[in-house]
Amino acid sequence: MTINDTSNATVSVVDDLAPEGVAMLQALYSRSSLSHRDHLEKARRTGGAGFMERYYVGYNHKSIGDCGSTTIFMEGVSILAAKAVQDWSLYSGQETSTRYIDFAVQGVVDPIGTPLSRAIIDDWIGFYSRSRDRVVASVRERHPIQPGEDPAVYERAVGARAFDVLRGFLPAGARTQLSWHTNLRQAADHLSVMLDHPLAEVRELARLVLIELNERYPSSGFDRGRVLGVSGERAADQAPERAAWEARAAGFAYAAPRVAPGVAHADRVSFHTNVRLGALGDDEVELLASRPRGCVLPHFFSRAGTCDIKFLLDYGSWRDVQRHRNGVCRAPLLTTDLGFEPWYLEQLDDGLRSDAIDLIHWQIRRISRVTDDPAARQYMVALGFRVPTILSYALPAAIYVLELRSSRAVHPTLRRRVLAAAEQFKRELPGIALHVDTSPSEWDVRRGRQTITERAP
Repeated sequence: MTINDTSNATVSVVDDLAPEGVAMLQALYSRSSLSHRDHLEKARRTGGAGFMERYYVGYNHKSIGDCGSTTIFMEGVSILAAKAVQDWSLYSGQETSTRYIDFAVQGVVDPIGTPLSRAIIDDWIGFYSRSRDRVVASVRERHPIQPGEDPAVYERAVGARAFDVLRGFLPAGARTQLSWHTNLRQAADHLSVMLDHPLAEVRELARLVLIELNERYPSSGFDRGRVLGVSGERAADQAPERAAWEARAAGFAYAAPRVAPGVAHADRVSFHTNVRLGALGDDEVELLASRPRGCVLPHFFSRAGTCDIKFLLDYGSWRDVQRHRNGVCRAPLLTTDLGFEPWYLEQLDDGLRSDAIDLIHWQIRRISRVTDDPAARQYMVALGFRVPTILSYALPAAIYVLELRSSRAVHPTLRRRVLAAAEQFKRELPGIALHVDTSPSEWDVRRGRQTITERAP
């Protein structure tokens, strides 16, 4: 395709090659002025295997691994394991939604395997299952259908809200499924970190993924110093000093299980910024002030500074804010120490609320006795328990998160914290346009439209 009559520029799309072949085709640009078309047939014929072994692995040209991507599907893993996979700034993928899927039928990962652990899980899932009809009735009573609303959309919205409430009682060991779209280099780098994760499930998952990748891409080095013979043992050719350092670094997989610094009580949001508009030019400051709603702030504004936001948040909603990876969101250790988010209880009718409070108190006592391992104990803790949430974003990412997560479609427990942070942002940085949804209602029937349906032929 010719761009115009005076240009020789052309554009092609190649999407029928295996990842190693795509990586080879791109890497050859750095050493050859020939068109990719001159190399295309060879890439199709060889699949790029020998090339990857020689250059990506042999010469350690890691940027070549950035040029080939693959997609990994993981099913039957715990929510905790899914968060470990997604604890990666370059993660792309999708996960089963607690808003639209009945997790009672998904099963629960139980690494402890005792009668007590089984009883704790059964009681959480039992409450989650038997309470749905009553929660649906409460949602309909609080948010009746309005004139002109589509009944089918309304009912889906009611169902989504009921699951939003009941997810607070799901144990973090509940099974989910997720995809991970990644390039070959990032896969190797992140999996090497996961091999030392405190959770045995995550370590074993990393081993299984590495074995699959090595079988699919044997020339891309997934078997060299990374694949484990058995869970918890590194390959013999791994450099001892590197293995020791990576094992130490894995000890920081979870942020300290304590109240976030600067947060005096459960409802407080701490906001601090070092953004200085004086570091920008006058024309850039004007651009910040005049930005319309929906416009993405260019990345170069990151040099203006960062915003640090701290608050307590239930683990269910922490999962939502973790999805914004253009910054730092430390994974917390899930415990019962910081209490259960009251919002989940406020949504229940009086009788169900009383049952839920009794269940929570009973579960806290049993969870404390189920195991001495705090990492394994997380599987028993429900998503409604609060964790310290510490976020650090450069200016463009901070604005993006505050605007997107202030929407009425966002889970109310997260939205409340975001709106509080947005108010402090406006006080600290009044010269920057920030478009947040400040409507008081936490109900939005549009969530009933957030579904995937097949169009009739």
